[in-house]
Amino acid sequence: MADIPYSTALIVGAGPGISASVARALAAAGLKVGLAARNTDKLAALAAETGAATFAADASDPAAVAMLFDAVDAKIGTPDVVIFNAAARVRGRIADLDPTELRRAIDISAFGGFLVVQQAARRMLPNERGAILITGATASVKGFPLSSGFAMGKFALRGLAQSAARELGPQGIHVAHFVIDGGVRSANRADPADHPDSTLDPDAVAEAYLDVLRQHRSAWSWEIELRPWVERF
Repeated sequence: MADIPYSTALIVGAGPGISASVARALAAAGLKVGLAARNTDKLAALAAETGAATFAADASDPAAVAMLFDAVDAKIGTPDVVIFNAAARVRGRIADLDPTELRRAIDISAFGGFLVVQQAARRMLPNERGAILITGATASVKGFPLSSGFAMGKFALRGLAQSAARELGPQGIHVAHFVIDGGVRSANRADPADHPDSTLDPDAVAEAYLDVLRQHRSAWSWEIELRPWVERF
């Protein structure tokens, strides 16, 4: 399998689950890794395991995102892989949702995605190379009851990814969106013994992210859907 043609990765919205598995896989592939989150205390063990640098940032704040990228440039080098994994949920009936909470969720899930993609593009365009990977969900393509805020954010994020792929792809920047269609296995969500592999293994998801990074530019994917074999769609 081809080597990953990149050297430095930044994961925004890092935490347990998919982003942790991606960080481990990137580090194992020889990339320098930066992990960004509002609370970096939760990243200590992962950073120690992977040798990653950690950065505190609010993905919904334009100034904070600009400062984040400047800090990453200075500490580990300008990233040629940027992964946006931040998201926020606010559940409830449409008639009952607090507009302020809903706006905050969309600011993180969608506006934050734009801010990160913008900073990444500004650094990648002069070199005409790089990769921007965006984590979506079932809600990226299907809105569920009591989840309108999450669907709004994820629909917007998918639109951003599609537009960015069409704009930046011809300039050498690979943009890909991942529809994570199903529950992700974790310490708090074990795979049921009577339904093996009915949840997404985050390590298997991470391998899909790395496979996309290895794609030759003559056959780039802009969107990948990942779901357990028993998931309906």
